[in-house]
Amino acid sequence: MNILNDDLTMLQDMARDFTAKEITPKAAQYDTNGEWPWAIFHKAQKVGLVNLNIPESYGGPGASVLEECLIAEEMAYGCSGIQTALMLNQLGVLPLLIAGNDEQKKRYFPWLLKEGKIISYCMTEPDAGSDVAGIKTTAIRQGDTYILNGSKTWITDGPVASLFTVFAKTEPGAGHKGMSCFVVERDWPGVSTSNPLEKMGQHAAQACQVFFENVEVPAANRLGAEGDGFMIGMRVFDKSRPPVAAAALGVARRALDESVRYAGERTAFGQPISNFQGVGFMLSDMAIRVEAARHLAYQSAWDVDNGQRNTMSAAIAKAFCADAAMQNATDAVQVFGGNGYSREYPVEKLMRDAKIYQIYEGTTQIQKQIILRELYR
Repeated sequence: MNILNDDLTMLQDMARDFTAKEITPKAAQYDTNGEWPWAIFHKAQKVGLVNLNIPESYGGPGASVLEECLIAEEMAYGCSGIQTALMLNQLGVLPLLIAGNDEQKKRYFPWLLKEGKIISYCMTEPDAGSDVAGIKTTAIRQGDTYILNGSKTWITDGPVASLFTVFAKTEPGAGHKGMSCFVVERDWPGVSTSNPLEKMGQHAAQACQVFFENVEVPAANRLGAEGDGFMIGMRVFDKSRPPVAAAALGVARRALDESVRYAGERTAFGQPISNFQGVGFMLSDMAIRVEAARHLAYQSAWDVDNGQRNTMSAAIAKAFCADAAMQNATDAVQVFGGNGYSREYPVEKLMRDAKIYQIYEGTTQIQKQIILRELYR
């Protein structure tokens, strides 16, 4: 049953067509060479499929979170690495949307919309991933500037980013209450990045370390008040997790489609292997996960779009969809048998790409901690 209205269906169709023409045919190429997909990004920018959450009042599409989910699902169906690379501007922009003032938005949104620049979200550190409050990067105020020191890691799109939204401790001894957020420009003295990190999957979505050495950040580049950083970060997750869940859904759906096609064509003992219960039930379970994942992802997006607190529904969606992507990709390799282990077939890439969904944007275990906390709220 299609629960989408005509406008949403048109958007879904546009994203699906774009993916079929521009992403799916190039997925293997970018997976092999690990380059950042600039050519695809520029094409997506022309048709309005990137920078989705920048408001119309600033020249952006002003997309809802549900609309982001529809596009994420379709693009990830073609290649989740390319989808992540193209859509991570939305994550980097969220702190600006949540806590930025009009002057900050007018300064930086044109960098993304008109100049086609990339913004990266800098939270994770070598010793602080799931423990957001444990970050060690500091921003110590000196007059009208902050002196930023520290490093971030696994910063997706970092190698090509011109802007960073950076979380740092402005009051190191105050725990999560001492965290603040800043917009930092790549060209400022003291900002540097490592080479792209070698990864299991999602090769097109380059990630790196980002280093800050005595970087002078104008106080005007702080987002919100001092100490608002933790609150900003938590509000970011409520809006960023539904599209991540939807992207995982896209991978799960692709794994299902590839498996159904292969099992219907591959024969053993004189009949398609889909006729054997061992394979057929696996396909059925994959379909169940896809349908359940879609409803959970869309629900969490609908909640936040309609002003409802979605912390729990977003955590449920992220946890379930991530596990669905990994299980469907693993099952797809099993359905393909020996061919599933070969790079000549698409499912081994799906399996490599899927694993990260259980890790980034909060691990599956962290999502369960959030769900547990919400149950007792």
